Amino acid sequence: MATNEHRKALLQIHFCVLLWGITAILGKLITLPALPLVWWRMLLVVAMLALLPRVWRGLSTLSPKVALGYAGIGALVALHWLTFYGSVKLANASVAATCIALAPVFTSVIEPWIARRPFQMKELALGIVVLPGVALVVGGVPDGMRLGVAVGALSALLVAVFGSFNKRMVGHADPLTVTGLELGAGVLTLTLLAPAMPVLLPALASDLWVLPNLHDGLLLLALSGLCTLLPFALALVALRHLSAYTVQLVTNLEPVYAIVLAMLFLREQHELTPQFYLGVAIILGGVFLHPLLNRRRPAATA
Repeated sequence: MATNEHRKALLQIHFCVLLWGITAILGKLITLPALPLVWWRMLLVVAMLALLPRVWRGLSTLSPKVALGYAGIGALVALHWLTFYGSVKLANASVAATCIALAPVFTSVIEPWIARRPFQMKELALGIVVLPGVALVVGGVPDGMRLGVAVGALSALLVAVFGSFNKRMVGHADPLTVTGLELGAGVLTLTLLAPAMPVLLPALASDLWVLPNLHDGLLLLALSGLCTLLPFALALVALRHLSAYTVQLVTNLEPVYAIVLAMLFLREQHELTPQFYLGVAIILGGVFLHPLLNRRRPAATA
């Protein structure tokens, strides 16, 4: 029987996932291009974390090797957010959220190699199951949004890569310290990459040094505080009372929340076809199958 703490934690993690789903909507409403949007989001979160003595104490305990490892992961996080919001700008919030749902498929192939665990053939079968859904999604968007689908798929691939590295390094440092270090490295990465963007990713190239107007500034504060730091803190509390299986299952609802919110607030259903939503249903079916396949996997020992 569920305890009050368990029910409260379950509500908290659902609220966190809802807030994460809102990030795609805010990305569409913010008028900044993807590059300065992500740069400002990461910078604001780092500035907020810099106010916490706990973060500085954590940084002082890290070895150079561990700090460099987290900084490398932060560079991947920056590229993930850049391509995610690039997908939002090139297509729409629904397309970007659907592409992120492909991350568990990529993870099933990439994580065994990075995290050094046995490869599971049943996870490869998951990738095969969602392929028809991917084809329907691509065929169900206007031609002008196809590039957004490709960039969104790249974003999902980056999720799989940095998520797998994070799992490999889990437990090496305080979570808030890790977040500050990773996002700080992400700000530096985007700053250095900005001049080369016209060559590396021309579709996402733009001026980096753009000062947000009042509208974008308020939305960026909401994106950084309400949709980044708040759910992070709540999730840390909720994880004490929930199993990894439950958390993964609820987290898989993020694209569902994002697509529903995009329908309600952005009216994106008028831009997409029923074929797109059929593809979404197939992909999400595979995503929810993923934790079921892994439910009986033996837990890793420390």
